[in-house]
Amino acid sequence: MESANRLRSTGDVVLASILTAGMVWFGNGLNPVWPLMWFAMVPVLWGALRSLWWVAALAAVLSMIAGGLSMFHYLHGILRVPVSVWLVIYATAGLVFMLGVLLFRALVLRGATWTALLAMPSLWVSFEYIRNLTTPHGSAGALAYSQLTFLPFLQLASVTGPWGMSFLLVLFSSALALACFLWHPDRKHARQIMIAGAGAVAVALVFGAIRLAMPEGKTVRVGMITSDASPYAMVSDEGAPTEKLFRDYATEMVKLAGNGVQAIVLPEKLGVVIDPQTRESDAIFQPLADKTGATIVVGSVHVARPYTYNEARVYAPGVAVASYDKQHMLPPFESNLKPGTSLTLLNRSGATWGVAICKDMDFSHPARDYGRAGAGLMLVPGWDFIADGAWHGHIAVMRGVEDGFSVARSAKGGFLTMSDDRGRIVAERSSTGSPFATLIADLPAEHHDTIYQHLGDWFAWVSLGLLACVLVRLGISMRQPAQCGG
Repeated sequence: MESANRLRSTGDVVLASILTAGMVWFGNGLNPVWPLMWFAMVPVLWGALRSLWWVAALAAVLSMIAGGLSMFHYLHGILRVPVSVWLVIYATAGLVFMLGVLLFRALVLRGATWTALLAMPSLWVSFEYIRNLTTPHGSAGALAYSQLTFLPFLQLASVTGPWGMSFLLVLFSSALALACFLWHPDRKHARQIMIAGAGAVAVALVFGAIRLAMPEGKTVRVGMITSDASPYAMVSDEGAPTEKLFRDYATEMVKLAGNGVQAIVLPEKLGVVIDPQTRESDAIFQPLADKTGATIVVGSVHVARPYTYNEARVYAPGVAVASYDKQHMLPPFESNLKPGTSLTLLNRSGATWGVAICKDMDFSHPARDYGRAGAGLMLVPGWDFIADGAWHGHIAVMRGVEDGFSVARSAKGGFLTMSDDRGRIVAERSSTGSPFATLIADLPAEHHDTIYQHLGDWFAWVSLGLLACVLVRLGISMRQPAQCGG
């Protein structure tokens, strides 16, 4: 009988692992189905309480690796990440999930249910935060990004950054798994656990609804241009090819300027400009800015020997040319480029605008620095890989919510996207066009202070503190025998 029960429990855990892997696959991929991540961890967490510890551990690791296969083609086939590196990334996530599951299991089986409720979310957010600090991809893998279209919940980023969002996602799964396990022996306690988890989420959603209803202030008309057509889709060679490409873009800008645009954003790395040839490109765009009254942001590869920069050159009417150098490079494609270190701020139309480039918006800095400087609008040249156009392009949306600014991001191989500081997509279209794709929209440009802008990653540190408390409680509970399980 005992053997049959264990076999049945093992079968339940296998099924749980498959369910979790499926929900991670579809809930946290390039085009995430956001409701799935609220339930993704539930099957494995629940199954862990009904099985042997090593079965639960194996289920946790395998479910996370299997779910991560949805990103295999993108990371290996497109970004050229070696299979071994992909495996390390998702095996590490699987091991962290395994540790969280075992920590959750050990605490529940020893009666420390309220501590168990905090175990997985505190561990997972601590992991995401440490990964954010130690890898060249910033916060891009955080579970919070699966919720970008769930606008009431997204507003929590203005208080906690992505860390509070990831915490509540995992907390809800933990509460549901725990409530299901406790329902038969102790319904009152199960209800208390579920009310606590759902109540925390409800508070966040009420806050989000209120924030979404607040006014955003005056707008600025922004235009964007990009192209995936040859030869515009690649980086043009220095000299005549780059000059021709710039003039072609300038012709399109004249059309946008006729619609009253006050800012025009082009993609990153349009062509190569070698000092002192910057004067030639400046002679194309600066007169256009002076004539139309529009601020123009142009992405290029700027060679100023011995260094090469991924640069956004900024042409504002009646003022000297400014520039911004990308701070966060994409390995290995940009390993030869020198990172920038400073902000570029513009005082235009009675508001403060900032400039960043593509991957910079995967990180809390320089975005938070721009927020602290009062930026209400970010002009962001970008370049994506077609498959990740929506996923990577929309990561910048969260920076706007966190730091109180709208984002105008113009990318090759992706989307032209304009979002406000509440994360709403004001306007968007694909970069596929013949020969150019253009977009014009009125975008809010007033800065709105946020708690995250001022306090930064405070919630990540709270999670680290909670994890320490959980581990202390585990040490105490280990002196007590498990109530059930093997």
